Amino acid sequence: MTKKKFPEFIEKIAKLEEGQNESVDVMAFTLSTCQWCKKCKRYLKDKNVKYRYIDVDQIDPQEKMKILNFLKENYQERISYPFLICDDKFIVGYDPNKYDEIFREDD
Repeated sequence: MTKKKFPEFIEKIAKLEEGQNESVDVMAFTLSTCQWCKKCKRYLKDKNVKYRYIDVDQIDPQEKMKILNFLKENYQERISYPFLICDDKFIVGYDPNKYDEIFREDD
């Protein structure tokens, strides 16, 4: 498993969801009120994936800006949620087919 190095400020505020599937290091950036983000978390829970997440609408606005800047600089300019980072890959939006591909590759 290749653990993605995130800045300390991200690691400090990320919440951990336990799961038996640790084949991929997963970090999810979500909104607490977003139906697609909730579906993403449910997908990960149903697949028993261990992951970390940050509900960016529930954190300090300065931290939120730092996260947005980090995502834009390291992944892509347009950010929408859920934003899932799995090892060296990322998926923007709720896309269970792409999630299946990532978790199938590492079975």
